[in-house]
Amino acid sequence: MIVVLHEMRRRARLLVGPLLGLALTSYFVYHTIEGDRGLRAWRDITQQLRVANDQLNTVEAERDALAHKVAGLDPNHVDPDLLDERIRATLELVAPNELVVMQPNQGNQPPPTPR
Repeated sequence: MIVVLHEMRRRARLLVGPLLGLALTSYFVYHTIEGDRGLRAWRDITQQLRVANDQLNTVEAERDALAHKVAGLDPNHVDPDLLDERIRATLELVAPNELVVMQPNQGNQPPPTPR
């Protein structure tokens, strides 16, 4: 009986080091993948960054379009086409020789009145 206990203690001592090493390795591998700064968090942050960059590009394009329109309405140099477009949209006017194409997604707006 004593020999068996002695043999079990010897084998247990031999297994403690590898088991601790395996536990530490498992801990670090788990946190490398699942941790706050792990691979999955990196993937999520990368995806969020990609979405934010797409939104930034969209907003910059809208801003550039608006800046172009504002530049066309500069009091020192007015773009005649842009001025005509704004007058027609504001006063809802069309020329007698123009065709008006109504689109269904514009809601229930009244048709433009001829000049």
